[in-house]
Amino acid sequence: MSRAPGPRLFGIPAAKAPVVAVLRRGPSPWSHVGRWDVARAVYEPGAWIRANLYPQRCDLSPDGRWLCYFTLKGAARWKAGPTYIALSRLPWLTALAAWGTCGTWTRGAHFVERRRTWEVGEPAEGDARPCRKKFGLALTRPATFAVERRRGWTETPESPPRRASDMWDERRAAAVVVQKARPRTAGMRLRVRGYFAAFRGGQSTDVAYDLLEDGRVTSLAEAQWADWDADGRLLVATRDGRLQIRETSPRGWSVVAEADAGGVTPNPAPPPAEAYHW
Repeated sequence: MSRAPGPRLFGIPAAKAPVVAVLRRGPSPWSHVGRWDVARAVYEPGAWIRANLYPQRCDLSPDGRWLCYFTLKGAARWKAGPTYIALSRLPWLTALAAWGTCGTWTRGAHFVERRRTWEVGEPAEGDARPCRKKFGLALTRPATFAVERRRGWTETPESPPRRASDMWDERRAAAVVVQKARPRTAGMRLRVRGYFAAFRGGQSTDVAYDLLEDGRVTSLAEAQWADWDADGRLLVATRDGRLQIRETSPRGWSVVAEADAGGVTPNPAPPPAEAYHW
């Protein structure tokens, strides 16, 4: 028996750790964060927030420890205001530092290895000095597939060029196609297209993942998000809310581990003590 459609899921892999931040939207108006340890195949549900998280405007530190997120929380009453960028300890949303923005017309911020890069200034709330000892923080420029581009995805030749008048890279978004080669394997690529995939806004049906190998194209129709891990395993978030690790063999791809990110329901409990510390 097939499962009912699940929530919207998006993964942000850490660049240097086997950790994925899983951002969930749903049920409306709730958002949720989880920590997926793909080395141990363990998923840890984290914080709930009655607000919008914008996945393509978020980031995960290279070591998988800290989440940089952008949100609109209309009920927020603090110096950072209702729209803000914040740093938290994954999988929690307890802001260790936060910066207010002038509404939702921003693309958020992301971690960089160069510590001297700090484009956000001093936070309106909290203290960002512990982060600055390890990583820099840069403002994210407007672009389709912003998270993927920072993780080795590149545009294919079939993508239309970006025009100078397309300030937010939105006019061509539905036609942009990006791809990523499988680590340690020549000739295999993962490809994605779709306006929703480019910005993670709108309808979650507007996303299409494919595997390409030796001229063959295999549709991943059940995937709403996918990426490679460092060992070349395929990480997939299915449309019904499952997180899967898949490996290939002479007989094809098979699921070797699975976790359920769709079965949890809003439970905004107080975070643990560790969420308040860098």
